[in-house]
Amino acid sequence: LNPRAVTRDLDWGIPVPVEGAEGKVLYVWFDAPIGYISATKELTDDWAKWWKDKDTRMIHFIGKDNIVFHCIIFPAILKAEGSFILPDNVPANEFLNLEGDKISTSRNWAVWLHEYLEDFPGKQDVLRYVLTANAPETKDNDFTWNDFQARNNNELVAILGNFVNRALVLTQNYYQGTVPKAGNLSEYDKSTLAELINLKSEVSKSVENFRFREALKIAMDMARLGNKYLADMEPWKLNKSDPERVKTIINTSLQIAANLTIALDPFLPFSMEKLRAFLNVEKLSWDQLGKTDLLSAGHKVAKPELLFAKIEDEEINKQVNKLMATKKANELESAPVKPAKSNIEYDDFAKMDIRVGTIVTAEKVAKTKKLLKLTIETGIDTRTVVSGIAEHFEPEKIIGKQVAILVNLAPKMLKGIESQGMILMAENENGSLVFVSPEIKTKNGSEVK
Repeated sequence: LNPRAVTRDLDWGIPVPVEGAEGKVLYVWFDAPIGYISATKELTDDWAKWWKDKDTRMIHFIGKDNIVFHCIIFPAILKAEGSFILPDNVPANEFLNLEGDKISTSRNWAVWLHEYLEDFPGKQDVLRYVLTANAPETKDNDFTWNDFQARNNNELVAILGNFVNRALVLTQNYYQGTVPKAGNLSEYDKSTLAELINLKSEVSKSVENFRFREALKIAMDMARLGNKYLADMEPWKLNKSDPERVKTIINTSLQIAANLTIALDPFLPFSMEKLRAFLNVEKLSWDQLGKTDLLSAGHKVAKPELLFAKIEDEEINKQVNKLMATKKANELESAPVKPAKSNIEYDDFAKMDIRVGTIVTAEKVAKTKKLLKLTIETGIDTRTVVSGIAEHFEPEKIIGKQVAILVNLAPKMLKGIESQGMILMAENENGSLVFVSPEIKTKNGSEVK
């Protein structure tokens, strides 16, 4: 749906009751909202609960071009009816562009989901992450494939994936996959774990205020917290000298990893399901976020795999090249057509004798780049034509091709070869040539009229 006020025949919609708006109607928005309501009725057992219950909080998530319709027209319709609740909030995003240009499905300037899933199998969450991290909540933003790669490699792989992998690998190496019992906590341990509570409060506040980009960044700060903690503690250096201390460090790290499965689940559902499998835990509730005993001592974790994989340059270049090919095609399609030449009389046209002929031999003319020597059966005779099409066609591939040939053009010497006619070609906007040929096989010598 793309609701908007337009000038239409009055039979198409509701006349705008404003002086000076004669001839304008509001059409889609007096009909489309009913679809929202009927869809709820189709999908739920009690549609009125969602649309009429005073305890229901209705939120409309939209793009900025629909602010007027969701904040004025649709609410006015609901209010006029009388029994419907009104939207409590209408979070509106700005526009997301693609590689510096406005997304347009008609121009094929888009990232198509089915193509993305084919090119990046198993990376649904990477796209979710990048789109959320780059969401145009307060200003127009730009999706670029280079940023997509950088966020995957520098954030999901290097921060989140790296922390989870190190914590689980150390657990396997030191304790055969069993969560160790924590000993006395240092002040740094306590402050690190306390930070989980602070981050829970912040991410909850951001979600409640519909600042999802900010919420994701805060949730990822838990992974940054875990990474910094492991890097500062360096348990791999302490394992021989202070093994009891290492148990506390690994236990703390695993508690952070378990918290990540809660904080990041709304944003990275497939990846957090995978992480829960690594940790061997069921799905945890939001209320449990911030707790430091989510994994008990003695709990067995599974052998880890990589949570995310690096995306290589060639994968990104493929996507960029695909878009650049689309842009070039769009430019060619919109290129202006040459204007018509000045008029001629019919008698001038009637002098041309154009016939259907078949190419029977073709070869390049020596010491030239553009010329092909063609032998053409015209139905009248077999003749030689020198044509400047060598850069567009391979000789052996056009033998047997039917063409339109001007047979009464005066002969002309080209590179020592007498050319006895001219074949008709069409030139595309990109300068490539195509034959003007009969749609079905036609008798040689048939006149083109």
